[in-house]
Amino acid sequence: MPDDLRPVPGSIATLPVQHPAAPRSPAEARARFFNTGNGFDVRLPPVPDRSFTAEPARALDPATPTGLIACDISGELGCDFPATTPLVLARYARIRAGESLRTDFAASGVIAYVIAGSGTTECGGESVAWNPGDLLILPGGVPHDHAAGAADAVLWIVGNEPLLAFENLRPPTPGAAPTDLVHVPAAEIARQIALIDEVGRDARMAGSALIFSSDRQEATRNILPTLTVAMNTLHPGTAQRPHRHNSVAVSLVIQGEQCHSMVDGRRKDWSPWATTITPPVAVHSHHNEGDGQALFLIVQDGGIYYHARAMGFAFADQDATT
Repeated sequence: MPDDLRPVPGSIATLPVQHPAAPRSPAEARARFFNTGNGFDVRLPPVPDRSFTAEPARALDPATPTGLIACDISGELGCDFPATTPLVLARYARIRAGESLRTDFAASGVIAYVIAGSGTTECGGESVAWNPGDLLILPGGVPHDHAAGAADAVLWIVGNEPLLAFENLRPPTPGAAPTDLVHVPAAEIARQIALIDEVGRDARMAGSALIFSSDRQEATRNILPTLTVAMNTLHPGTAQRPHRHNSVAVSLVIQGEQCHSMVDGRRKDWSPWATTITPPVAVHSHHNEGDGQALFLIVQDGGIYYHARAMGFAFADQDATT
């Protein structure tokens, strides 16, 4: 610790946590006291700049049985619950041909992207049939029954379980989730991306991304109250302008040959179907040096920062504007 940040001997910053002097009840005895010198000296492990590559390799391995493979670094984050970032948990689900997988996450909602295979998902009395490239938004508070068809299936599944675990909250009761079942087929995603490309954008925008929402969350432009989901695209030979924001980004690399990111000055090469973490407030940009369009699906805890009026988005060459 730098000398100028060390507590000055004799100051209130050196006081340990204080207890009531003479509590007269268990309720009084539970009180604890800090001060302006030590109350904000909370030190948490940083969110790392990370790529998960072993997990998708296992999920796509024909020898791997039906089940879930978590991108869990809770130990590194100092969390008492599984987590990819403090508020988000990403998993790969492998479902062998003709088999099924039931999940029942303690989350308010779940995002699922179909990496491989075809099948069906049932939840809350509804059923959808999915194919590669489809996106599903699933309500929390009810089980999700995924069944693979004639070939093995792999899904990328992301939810806000760590957010609920942090507050020791229960998932919503059946029918009370902030979203219903939403199914976005791959063809519709492609149509929407083509529309964005046709209309074009100006240099003030961070990139060309398709942002997903639903009828229940249309006013917030999110997919869940706390989570945002976007399909980001990069044409060959292009790059995003370096920027930062307070939300973390958990991304799935869908197409990204000869692509990389720069995160706080460090290069991070992309790997097929990898899950990557871009830490909050890190200056980052994405670069496509290949011959094909890059696609990566981004889940952010941005909804919570939008609601708090603290998104903190800024291009790296200017001050924060929001």
